[in-house]
Amino acid sequence: MYHNPRMYRVMPVGIVLRKAPGVTRWVPWNWTATAVLPGAGPADWRELRREGEVVEYHAATVPLELHGAETEAYLTGLTAEVPSVYVVMREADEGPMPYEVLLITASPYQAQDYTDSGDEIVEKIPMPHGLVAWVREFVEEFHQEEVFVKRRRDKKRVDLQEDGIGDARVAKAGDIYASPALKRRRLQ
Repeated sequence: MYHNPRMYRVMPVGIVLRKAPGVTRWVPWNWTATAVLPGAGPADWRELRREGEVVEYHAATVPLELHGAETEAYLTGLTAEVPSVYVVMREADEGPMPYEVLLITASPYQAQDYTDSGDEIVEKIPMPHGLVAWVREFVEEFHQEEVFVKRRRDKKRVDLQEDGIGDARVAKAGDIYASPALKRRRLQ
């Protein structure tokens, strides 16, 4: 994806989903992403904990990818009051579990893009301290502030000629603001 392989890091991260009883009769179960497990091994809906009807699952392990071109977004996420990662899920078409985990990102900008379609569910989860350190180290190594360059206007004077004035298709001085297309319609 990038020409410099050093500007790219990947870490497997486990996603913990909690299933709890719904609060209305129309929603029997409430599913939420509650935690992440940095460096986790493969998992496929392995039950971690059960307290009555509340069950937590290690639903999946997905790669958290950091790209050198996205350091500004990671920095924005790290400087938030609570540094977080974002889990993107979609309702599963088939299978025993209702959701499939698509990805995890440390970029609030990328998470925002997924909320626009409405097809995916984006859950914000606080980053564990070790993951914060890993992302911060990447940002410190590769982030470069972009220098603001004020755009300058060109010196061309666009205010010297008015639209329609001097147009050979307009017959008389009284019609100098008339559009040639409008004039043709009147003549027909």
